Amino acid sequence: MKIEKLTDNKVRIIINLEELSKQDIDIHTLALNHDKAHSLFQTILNEAEKQVGFKVKNCKLLVEAFSTSEGYIVFTLTKYKNDLSTENSPKKLRFKRKAFSNSYKNAIYKFSSFEEFCHFCTYCKSSKLSDLKGFAKNIALYEYKGVYYLVFTNIHIEFPYTNLFYTSISEFSNLISNSLVFKSKLEEHGNVIFKTNAIRYGIKYFVNIC
Repeated sequence: MKIEKLTDNKVRIIINLEELSKQDIDIHTLALNHDKAHSLFQTILNEAEKQVGFKVKNCKLLVEAFSTSEGYIVFTLTKYKNDLSTENSPKKLRFKRKAFSNSYKNAIYKFSSFEEFCHFCTYCKSSKLSDLKGFAKNIALYEYKGVYYLVFTNIHIEFPYTNLFYTSISEFSNLISNSLVFKSKLEEHGNVIFKTNAIRYGIKYFVNIC
């Protein structure tokens, strides 16, 4: 089990399906057997609190989970302040298979706020994604109508951490396009924040501020 703190209110847990199979648990069992799902969920919460200080008492908890083609189950837990304790409101876990494509050469991701972009930069700094020099020819950040867009051009699909990148950025933003048509619109009507090396400059100037 690998636990990663994404923000103060969000963690990601990655579990190898082989680990679960040793306990006679698979994704279908979790979807249908509430007792086993609840037991696993409690184990996850205990480990998250122990390893990264993720405490959920008196918080409402959003649970997202999916399995990958590489044989992992990925949980994303996001907590919100609430009057009720999660101990009295067990969650029903739902699973879906989610494939990550790494075949396109360009990509544009939408962040709901500049703060979310900073959170992603913070995560990158503490992971293998701190240096994305070889990932794409250019990485730019634009602001358009109060929304922030991270634009990747000429992605190198052989970059060693490509799958990790796509898995990680999906926790902070939404992929909206693989076409450069929208990029032209951003260049014409948006405000450029970083014309190049957006993540590197985000880490350098904003990680300790946002």
